[in-house]
Amino acid sequence: MKSIVARQSAVTPAEPDSGPTAAELDAIELELPLILAEVDLLDAQIITLDRVPTVLDARRLRRARRRVLAARRALADRTTGTVGGAA
Repeated sequence: MKSIVARQSAVTPAEPDSGPTAAELDAIELELPLILAEVDLLDAQIITLDRVPTVLDARRLRRARRRVLAARRALADRTTGTVGGAA
């Protein structure tokens, strides 16, 4: 029985797992407040999945949404170079 094997090298050579570059780590660090705010919003939404939201749940959702919006605004301000949101 003949073995069927590829006779050519891989199209894309496998790179060693060197991890993220410094630029990628800087980008993650820049976006970290937004990521954490989105995680908090997701947690608040998960809490209300299997029950009717209480007043406290509604407040938690509102606060989490505001934190996400504030983090997005801050990230946009940092990446565009504007300060205070004024155009």
